Amino acid sequence: MPAFTDEQRAFLLYGTRTGKLATMRKDGRPHVVPIWFTLDGDTIVFTTGEHSVKGMNMQRDSRVCLCVDDETAPYAYLMVEGTATLSSDLDSLLHWGTRLGGRYMGEARAEEFGKRNGVPGELLIRVTPTRVSFAKDIANY
Repeated sequence: MPAFTDEQRAFLLYGTRTGKLATMRKDGRPHVVPIWFTLDGDTIVFTTGEHSVKGMNMQRDSRVCLCVDDETAPYAYLMVEGTATLSSDLDSLLHWGTRLGGRYMGEARAEEFGKRNGVPGELLIRVTPTRVSFAKDIANY
């Protein structure tokens, strides 16, 4: 498992950048959606509904790709290919849902989002990276 460098970790956790998650549909077509995420060491963590398209895709095929980009000049991106593990543990969903809510909605609403996502029917997803690509200062090449 590749480890993120300190620079890559800082890039992933800067502000409220969303990740663009790619999963594969049953018929082989790609499915890409934005997600809220955070890190647990070198593991990417997010939640989703078990019956969402991405949730169903990952239950069938655990291979995923996540791209996070800086859309301001001079531009940068980090892409992670990896394997997703899924859990429906309610305590873990509440914990990570609260952390995600705090990151993206502010601490005042963190608990609200944790409770909304820490319920049956939600999944906690942990992505273990198998490959990491990072490019920065793209416009300055």
